[in-house]
Formats: sequence, C-alpha cells, structure tokens
Amino acid sequence: MAPVRAEGVLLLLSCWFVLHIQSSAGQGSDCSCNMTNSRCDESGICRCDPGWEGEHCDRCVLMPGCVHGSCQQPWQCTCEPGWGGRFCDKDLSVCSNQQPCRNGATCAMKDSGDFTCLCPQGYHGHLCQRKSGPCHQIRSPCKNGGLCEDADGFAADLTCRCLAGFTGSFCETDIDDCLLKPCANDAICLDGINRFSCICPSGFTGRFCTVNLDDCASQPCLNGGRCLDLAGGFRCICQLGYMGNTCEMSLSSPNWTTKGEKGKGKRSSNITQHGNRLMKVTVSDRGIASLSDIQLIVVVVLGGVTLVAVALTSGLVLWGRCQNCSYTAGWSPPCSQGAERSRRRGQSETQQCQISFLNSVEPQKKLNLEAV
Repeated sequence: MAPVRAEGVLLLLSCWFVLHIQSSAGQGSDCSCNMTNSRCDESGICRCDPGWEGEHCDRCVLMPGCVHGSCQQPWQCTCEPGWGGRFCDKDLSVCSNQQPCRNGATCAMKDSGDFTCLCPQGYHGHLCQRKSGPCHQIRSPCKNGGLCEDADGFAADLTCRCLAGFTGSFCETDIDDCLLKPCANDAICLDGINRFSCICPSGFTGRFCTVNLDDCASQPCLNGGRCLDLAGGFRCICQLGYMGNTCEMSLSSPNWTTKGEKGKGKRSSNITQHGNRLMKVTVSDRGIASLSDIQLIVVVVLGGVTLVAVALTSGLVLWGRCQNCSYTAGWSPPCSQGAERSRRRGQSETQQCQISFLNSVEPQKKLNLEAV
C-alpha cells in the first residue's frame, strides 16, 4: 500500500506542475503591451519606456511647452494648421484677423511665426504706433539717465522723466540727499550722485550710524569690575577696594587719616561703598580764620538793621497796648475822676494817670483807694 500511495502523490505533483507551466505561458501570450516601447511585467502591466505613455505605451510625449502641436516620436512638436513657431504658439492668421499694425502700416509674417509691421514715412515702433516727434528727430537732451517723452511723437514739445535723485527740466540737477538728515547720532553726511554716505562718530556703525558698538567687547574694566555699555562709551562698576575709570586704582585701606599742611589742621577721608560704586568722603578740620574788611562791614550792617527792626517792633507793640488801655471801660472813669481830685489836691495830672494805670489791672483795689 505504501508504494501505491507514493506513486499517487508523485502523479498529482506532476499534473500540478504541468498546469502551472501552461497557465504561465498563456498569460505571456495574452500581454497587449507594445513590445517596441514597453515591456510586460509579471502581473501583466505595461511598463513604458521614456518618452511614451498610455495604458499600452502607444502614445508619444510632446515637447515641453508645445501648445498647438502633435508628435510621432517622443519630444516632438508638429504644429497644427494656422499655428507656427517652435512651440506652435504663434497665430499665423494674426495679420488677417487682428490687424495689429497702426497708422496704415503693412503687416507681414516671418518664417519664425512672428509678424512685423512695415511703417509709413514719419512713424516707427513695433506696431508703428510712434510718430517721429521731438525725441526721435533730435538727440535726447535728457541727462543723468532721464527718459525723453513726447506722447509717442504727437506732442509739440518734449519732457524729461528723471531718475530718483535728479531734478530740473533736463534732469541736470543732483538733489542733495543729505537734506532729510538720514544719518543718526550726529554723524556727518556726505552727498554723492544719487546717493549719500555717513561718517559715523566713535561707538557707532552701519549705513545710517544707528548700530551701537559694544564698547565692553574688549573687557576694559580691570580687577573684576563690571562693564556697562553706553551710547558711545562705557562705564565700569568697580569692586570694593578699587576705583578709577577702568578700576585700575587699588585702595590699600578703606579708611585713613593724613596730616594736612602746616596750620590747616587735619584731614580725614573715608571710602564707603554705595551699591556697587565707591564713594569717598573727606572732612577737613581747619582753624577759624579772621574776617576780611568786606565781611566785617556786612556783619555790622546786618546787626544795625536787626536792632532797628527790633526797636520798631517793640514800639508798635507798646503803642498798640496803650491804645487798647485808653478805650477800655475800666480805664476812662478812673482817669477822669483822678484828674478832678488832682486839681483839688494840687497834684499833677500825669501822676494821677500813672496811679490809675497801675491800678487798672486790679479794679477792686482801685475802688478802695478812691474811697479812702
């Protein structure tokens, strides 16, 4: 039984192999690709050669840019009727259909597919649209690249259209480009022909001197000082114990006392730190100097004015007090009664008024005195 089974398996495998070969041969014969311009892959799809396209690779590729044309071989551009030029984009019927030439000019076609206009006397231009006016008859008087304009020759007089930086009837005047002050930071402006240049001051650069240079790039601060970049300079913030523009001076001790010159006392100095900056405070102890003649005169005048002011003030105060005493109710009766009695007794009016003035402060005691 085992040999029978082995023979059956071999028979089945042989049949399958024969059927597979026949099916592959049938697929190869069914491939519809143009074998001249393509090849058929394992799955039966056409793979086109360069310059061919389409499902069966039977259509050629036009030359890039071809508008109204066809091809028999790849990269060709055969123009259709009525079109010309390399890319078949020139209308050969432009002279008959559009009539582009003006002022009675004759339109003619070229071999390249372009047209040209044969201008009559007194006209020129691509379409014979320009008349032989002032700019064409004479040499252009415009200077410095100015464009001569005469309305295509139909204007009686010409004009000049100037380039930027020039002005005048014939563009002969160069405009001063420094009038608008384009240079910044007090830079010097130099005018040129339709241009200007800036000479920058120290610390600035750039076309307009607007770029501030980093003055701290060279690290000018010494002994650990911190550099601050300023507009056109720098400033050093020194560490404790150093001073100077670049912190180059070293202070051996923050406090010291030195003797001054002869007869001028002592001078003491103190170095303190205010934030990141050092501050030096100096106190001088000097003897009292004698006053000069002018200073002495000023002191005397001021003293005299002060005394006069004090005297006037005191007089005004006393005068005001006497006025108040003369009109008070407690003052008038005693003063009048004392006057009558002084005449009777032979005493003076002044003494009686003085007694009444002394007793006006205590009215009760004054009444007792009058009763006696």
